[in-house]
Amino acid sequence: MERIYDILLVIHIAAGFAGLLSGLLNMSMKKGGKTHRIVGKFFVGGMMTSSIIALIMASIKINYFLFVVGIFTIYLVGTGNRYIYLKMLGNSQKPKMIDWLLTIGMFLMGIAFIMLGVILLKDQNNSFGIVPIVFAFVGFGSVREDILNYKGRIKSPKFWLKAHISRMSGGFIAASTAFLAVNAAKIPLEIPTFVYWLLPTILITPLISMWQRKLRAKR
Repeated sequence: MERIYDILLVIHIAAGFAGLLSGLLNMSMKKGGKTHRIVGKFFVGGMMTSSIIALIMASIKINYFLFVVGIFTIYLVGTGNRYIYLKMLGNSQKPKMIDWLLTIGMFLMGIAFIMLGVILLKDQNNSFGIVPIVFAFVGFGSVREDILNYKGRIKSPKFWLKAHISRMSGGFIAASTAFLAVNAAKIPLEIPTFVYWLLPTILITPLISMWQRKLRAKR
């Protein structure tokens, strides 16, 4: 089993690196072009592969952090990619089974995250319990948005692009945060742990706001 775990770890790292690298490239280039779409496929493939393997690894060697981040990344990147193909929701288009599976799956896992967080905080006195609870409520917000969009209650003509940008960026933030948190001990600098947890959010959130403002200006 140890051998299998080591092989999975290598694939997880390689796929995660490919996803993070392609994500960085896509954030720095013009959006919507052919190159953006091609690099985006590498990002989706890398993130989904890395996250699915993370779930397997977290099951072999119990790792709550790896499991929570894996689920959250699969949901964000999965729905972020699917929204590209859901531009006609509210008109004649209906969501497909995969869309409902991603959304319902996140809702159910959100409930599980809250239960896990409560158990860690109450029974084990582990402050990490706050993390899955926060992830759960962030996920619930996106699940609510999905359901409204799937039922045709569209509030913006570019709802699909807004969701695509926020979900893909959110998946990148989750994955890069996990990468920094796991490798913090290997960095030869005396930096408080919370900095690694917050740095991707601090750096990328302003970019998301900038892209959203450009979208509103074009509209």
